[in-house]
Amino acid sequence: MLDFFIANNIICRAVEAMLFASIACSILGVIITQMNISSIGFTMAHAAFAGAAAGLFFGVDGTLAAILASLTLALLLGPLSDKARMPTDTILGILFGMTMAVAIFFIAYMQYHQTGINTSALLFGNVISLYRSDIYALAVVSMLAVLFVIVFFKEITAVIFNRKIALASGIRVRPILYAILFMIAITVALSIHIIGGLLLYVWLVTPAAIAYQFCHSVRGLFILAPAVATTVSVAGAWIGLTQSLPVAPLIAVSFSALFVIAVIISPKRRLPKGVASE
Repeated sequence: MLDFFIANNIICRAVEAMLFASIACSILGVIITQMNISSIGFTMAHAAFAGAAAGLFFGVDGTLAAILASLTLALLLGPLSDKARMPTDTILGILFGMTMAVAIFFIAYMQYHQTGINTSALLFGNVISLYRSDIYALAVVSMLAVLFVIVFFKEITAVIFNRKIALASGIRVRPILYAILFMIAITVALSIHIIGGLLLYVWLVTPAAIAYQFCHSVRGLFILAPAVATTVSVAGAWIGLTQSLPVAPLIAVSFSALFVIAVIISPKRRLPKGVASE
């Protein structure tokens, strides 16, 4: 897709993958951070991580296994939270521990028995060996994320503001929440081999956190967060590959540094606390 601008095929695919992954992750990240459910991000990321690790162990396609694991978690999360009658964050904490334990078990087992399977891509990402189909899938998901926000913007902002008020006003809150969960599940599953299970949470939360330092509306967050994410990710992919640096860790460190800078220079620091949090 960007072949006309980037002659090197490896760099081109890496830039494309980071571009589309960043768009999807940052848009969904705005939703989960504004709903104060950012724990869903790392829980879903580690569910995909565990699924991909199990897929490698059993000889199943890692991406398919990650998608199945993420979708299963998305399906279980709502009913499990209702039946257990526990706060969502508590359920997410338990599921996070379970999925992380499963991922570490399979990776440790494969390393202990020296199966010859390289699991570093699951941990830290790998933008070198990408198939064109992976990039197309990410492109579709990123476009769906954009379309979802455009079509259901009023419903999303209402749910972000207050779920009970949104429900009382006639908005079907549960389908919106499940749609968000399913999109997060697909996005993290497709991105895990590119970004890595240990770093994916950075893409889901940090761009939205950076944008929040300068935006006073949800609409602004949906514009600025993807702009920040794509700029940093594309530049990081280009610099990382041309300078022989690890791409995903480089971008993650860049996000973290940019967040610190954003907090320092944020105009919200000059506002009263109550005004800045509105």
